[in-house]
Amino acid sequence: MQNQRKGATTMFGRLKQIIPVMFVLVLTTSAHGQEVSREEFKGLDEQVQEIKSDVLAIAAELNQLEEKLLYPSNTQLAVFVSMAADEDFRLDSMEIQLGGQPVAYHIYTFKELEALRKGGVQRIYTGNIRTGAHDLQVTMAGKIHKGSSFTKSGRFTVNKDVGPKIVELSLTDQGINFKDR
Repeated sequence: MQNQRKGATTMFGRLKQIIPVMFVLVLTTSAHGQEVSREEFKGLDEQVQEIKSDVLAIAAELNQLEEKLLYPSNTQLAVFVSMAADEDFRLDSMEIQLGGQPVAYHIYTFKELEALRKGGVQRIYTGNIRTGAHDLQVTMAGKIHKGSSFTKSGRFTVNKDVGPKIVELSLTDQGINFKDR
């Protein structure tokens, strides 16, 4: 199974390298043609735009296939972070440990923090775990509106069944709320 994943990942990586090269070849081939009239140039421009959108669609499909291969739905765990709109603390960083092992660490930018405040949700971790109970430790660090630093931690149990598992961590200045879905 792991060899299949490596092979598929390598294949996807090669395809991602080949597609831009093909795009450049199409552009250079059309550029070396004889004198081109305005109508022919418009036609070539439309063809280039079609090829460009095809390449983008193929890249998106490859990303989806890669994710399905690397994270099969029956073992998948996804952890999301949200924040209440009325919270006025500044979130600086977040660390997630699963079974005592660090699996995610993120330092927040101003734009990311604003998106969370406006109701956005961030997928901070996606991984594979076995069925059963797993220890999830979450630590967030930031500053309260008066400038004093704070650190809040939470320890939760994730009960993984067969099928994908979603966990939401809702952040407040009081701590971390855990929603198991």
